[in-house]
Amino acid sequence: MKPREQILQSSATGERTGSWAPWHVLPRPQRLRIGACVAWIVAVTVAFGQPLTRLMLHAAQSELYSYIPLVPLVAGYLLFIRRGSLEPASSSSIGGTVILSGIAVAALAAGTAWRGILSVNDGLALMALAYVSVVAAGGFLFLGSKWMTAAAFPVAFLIFMVPLPDAVVNLLETASVMGSADVSAFLFRITGTPLVRDGAVLMLPGIVLEVAQECSGIRSSWVLFITSLLASHLFLDSPWRRIVLVAFVIPLAIVRNGFRILVIGLLCVHVGPHMIDSIIHRRGGPLFFVLSLGPLFLLLAWLRRQER
Repeated sequence: MKPREQILQSSATGERTGSWAPWHVLPRPQRLRIGACVAWIVAVTVAFGQPLTRLMLHAAQSELYSYIPLVPLVAGYLLFIRRGSLEPASSSSIGGTVILSGIAVAALAAGTAWRGILSVNDGLALMALAYVSVVAAGGFLFLGSKWMTAAAFPVAFLIFMVPLPDAVVNLLETASVMGSADVSAFLFRITGTPLVRDGAVLMLPGIVLEVAQECSGIRSSWVLFITSLLASHLFLDSPWRRIVLVAFVIPLAIVRNGFRILVIGLLCVHVGPHMIDSIIHRRGGPLFFVLSLGPLFLLLAWLRRQER
């Protein structure tokens, strides 16, 4: 570790000191830029206080979006652990500022124009998109494009504050339902369980199961996707290995949900139809989510070993 005198000398001679160097060591222009960016974020958060409050209440009442309050905390933590590799705050990037400001203005305009048409979720999604865009625009304005490039993943992670539009959720749920029905039907046949299938309806001895959208497992799959992104960023360096880990989530989520349907169906067949109302069906999602983390982290460990 350098003594304070050497750090000051390095700064004076032009040696790079990142934005996370001790505050009193940073050159005055950098301190001003960082202070202005912090003030910008605070001011924007206050200005968006009402829609952000409604967003947090919406997340608290929704199983799908219960993770949203954690997103800014995770982004802040990612910035903190990357503090040594961040570029010094430099000249403003007008291009990035204009582009992101334009996205924010478009989102606000759409939210205002379609206020009576949009659902509560879609309206909050536009407000959250505008908020994240304005915050990122402040980064380009005060810290510059080099700093934003070095902090690209933590800043981009804030996009998960934006709820998925209802149309996207419906599309994902439909795809998950059909994929889960295919997998569960295959697993039932492997176990030798008599099965007649009609689309998403599975007719088993003594009970008929319908793989409804509520059983799509979209929440667990979405959280698993976010987890894979974080894990790939933190533990892998190779871009293609990161892509492999994230892409693995798609078949893993479908197989996990199909396996859950298999377990419920076998319980209904061999124990009794009343098992459809058991805790495994009603509250078993977290258990199967934890089980799906096993294959994900095994693949992560293998990819990390190959990388080394």
